[in-house]
Amino acid sequence: MREPERGAVTVFVTILTVALLAMAGLVTDGGRILAARREAGNVAESAARAGAQAIDLRVLRQQNQIALDPNEAKLRANDYLTTAGYRGDVQADTLHVHVVVVITRPTLLLGATGFHDFTVRSTGDATPIRGITTEATP
Repeated sequence: MREPERGAVTVFVTILTVALLAMAGLVTDGGRILAARREAGNVAESAARAGAQAIDLRVLRQQNQIALDPNEAKLRANDYLTTAGYRGDVQADTLHVHVVVVITRPTLLLGATGFHDFTVRSTGDATPIRGITTEATP
């Protein structure tokens, strides 16, 4: 082998290995980010639905209108989050429940590049309704 070409393969293999590890990290951790985002959305929607079940019975009986008890709605949504093992922020009024869920997870392969964890946020909203609003499909 001629002297100027010594070590050329080593540099090429090193660069190729680093590039392949970076791509594997993007695929692996990118998939985990997408899964966490979907999970956060599902949990936020479920917590909002749990909160939207807190109907104010006094308003329903006296005025025949659907309204939420905001304090009970917050309590139910927060109880759902706690039971499911997540943290989030719950806002509620007499018509609507809004939940924001935050999930932080460690990276598996991208930690070597300085990205040690990632955080995703998702929201869920629910409004109480009366009765069935769509036809059942066979």
